[in-house]
Amino acid sequence: MKLYALTRDRPNASHLPDEVTIIEGDITEKESIRDGMTAVDGVFHIAGWYRIGPGPRRADHAEKINVDGTRTVLELVDELDIPKAVYTSTVAVNSDTDGEVVDESYRHDGNHISVYDRTKWQAHYEVAKPMADEGVPVVIIQPGIVYGPGDTSDLRPMWRDYLQEDLPVIPRGVDACWDHVEDTAQAHLLAMEHGKEGEEYIVCGEQRTFVEMFELAETITGIPAPRSVSPLLFRAFAPAMKVAERFVRPPEGFESEFLYRMGGTTWLGDNTKAKRELGIEHRPIEEGLREYLEWELDQLEAEGEMIKGPTQEATPDKAV
Repeated sequence: MKLYALTRDRPNASHLPDEVTIIEGDITEKESIRDGMTAVDGVFHIAGWYRIGPGPRRADHAEKINVDGTRTVLELVDELDIPKAVYTSTVAVNSDTDGEVVDESYRHDGNHISVYDRTKWQAHYEVAKPMADEGVPVVIIQPGIVYGPGDTSDLRPMWRDYLQEDLPVIPRGVDACWDHVEDTAQAHLLAMEHGKEGEEYIVCGEQRTFVEMFELAETITGIPAPRSVSPLLFRAFAPAMKVAERFVRPPEGFESEFLYRMGGTTWLGDNTKAKRELGIEHRPIEEGLREYLEWELDQLEAEGEMIKGPTQEATPDKAV
């Protein structure tokens, strides 16, 4: 089996194994990716713009990548008669599920917390699903919060701050489904192999609140979890910051989008259908988080960063 990876900048793909053929192109420029998609057996469309915080000032950019880019890729799947495509959506298209664990029959049609949520909703419901209904052979999968070695998401600074005891508080009531990166990759492969064209599959993992995740991190590392506070503290500041953003750029982590997101929102999905039809599995979250934190501690050490707290695990048989 031959694998091709599309990247806008070849050095960004330098971490991929030699067996992967790197192709430069841009999903917002159809002709730049046509040759790379010609005569392939399947396409994984995993590219996307994912930021929580700077969305309002990057809305056009997010739309160009998440919405127009998805349309471009799936148009080529159709034009080139590619047998199958897997499109990576997200449970965030449901925005805040308000504590409800939703399945694929649920559709959020209200306001969105972030530009990311909105543009992924548009790509899901205004591009991918209509094109699937018209016969484009696409399977839609919806991961939750993906974590693990190699993380580059907006949540990574939170974990790094925690490991250096620079994260003072964490809001209560923020609840999500957590997916180890390798389990998410496997879900993509299973969707390509077993997914039914035109179907959606929620492939997210185990549900845990942010407070529970950091309490678990404390048992793994011995580093004290941040103090938990009411989410109302974050939500109360969000409207004022939204007004202020018209005139100034707030520091990272103080943007209105991020404050709203930390204000007690939930991203919860039911993966029963994906377990039944795709055969997805998720490692225990304790195992996945341990692996991730070990990796992150190694990164901090390699960067010469100081770890203030203890790194000895609560049980004596293992040190992080």
